[in-house]
Amino acid sequence: MSRRFLFSATFSLAALAIGATAVAQDAMSGAINARQGHMQIMQLNLGVLGNMARGNIEYDAEQATLAANNLVTMGQISQAFYWPAGSDNASVEGTRALPALWQNFPDVISISQDYVAATANLAAVAGDGLDAMRAAVGPVGQACGACHDGYRATQ
Repeated sequence: MSRRFLFSATFSLAALAIGATAVAQDAMSGAINARQGHMQIMQLNLGVLGNMARGNIEYDAEQATLAANNLVTMGQISQAFYWPAGSDNASVEGTRALPALWQNFPDVISISQDYVAATANLAAVAGDGLDAMRAAVGPVGQACGACHDGYRATQ
């Protein structure tokens, strides 16, 4: 084989490897961005309810129901593509997800089931008055906190 052929073949393989790495990095970035966006939507809606519960904004049955229903919807969206192996904060920059999340996936699933149940309960009573909404919003925050406390870096 000629040196020119070997160089060309080596260069081509290197270009393919770099291209595959770029695609993999794009997919990883996309997954991280998607899960962070998902969490921001949840945070926005929980913030509306939390501010009503704390008296920072006036209780509004329609808005409380809307926010609670949004939280239910967010719990129904599959997050299967959001959490690829290697998308933790020890492997890539720009995420606070701890490696422990992938090591304890059954616990994470259990917490997510708690979230789904809590948001369903919240949605059922969010429009029934401040006291009913206030009592039901706590368990949603607890489910969120359980996952964040164990599986998200503080900063």
